[in-house]
Amino acid sequence: MITKEAVQFLDDLIANNTTDWMHANKKRYENYKKDYHNFIAGILAEMKPLDQSLEPLEVKNCTFRINRDIRFSKDKSPYKTNMGVWFTQNKFRKNSPGYYIHFEKGNSFIAGGVWCPEADELKRIRKEIAFFHEDLEAIVNNKFFKKEFGAITRDENNTLKKAPKDFEANHPAIEFLKLKSYTASQKIDDNDFLNPNFSKIVAQKLIVLKPLNDFLNRALETEE
Repeated sequence: MITKEAVQFLDDLIANNTTDWMHANKKRYENYKKDYHNFIAGILAEMKPLDQSLEPLEVKNCTFRINRDIRFSKDKSPYKTNMGVWFTQNKFRKNSPGYYIHFEKGNSFIAGGVWCPEADELKRIRKEIAFFHEDLEAIVNNKFFKKEFGAITRDENNTLKKAPKDFEANHPAIEFLKLKSYTASQKIDDNDFLNPNFSKIVAQKLIVLKPLNDFLNRALETEE
């Protein structure tokens, strides 16, 4: 669970997103960071028995820096006001499939899969789908997947309008092949993060995404 103190820190940061305020509240940030790491540790403890590929992960592998990259952003606010957690199935690959938890007032969710893979990785995934689309269809049509996540995320930002190069427009899995990311997500109520049993509850939800992650990993690890 997330502590009320951590939530309050983020609330105050939203209203005071400056380096001066952060420096003046250094002790509070240090306490927030401890709560953040404890939050991750609790979920990792629940996830590792369910997905053994996560066994090598330590808390430090799952964190995000609070500093924003503002070099190319019109928003020059220096700090992130959300809490993110990333459990990857292969910490040695730059963009490995995995599980994501996002706490942000009014926009909290959990997700998994692989987001915006590099061109060569995307080609590998599409090739796997082209040959073994029945496997992917079985995953997304599973009753537990449909109950928790509905379907693979599909929107205009991550979907091609036409068939990708080297793939037939009439392929039976063309709608999967058009995707540029392979993720699924579920909205989570902010208050759920304060539940003492949150780690166990969210682990049972996230593990439903394991077959999707396994399929994507299989694609990325298959030799050309």
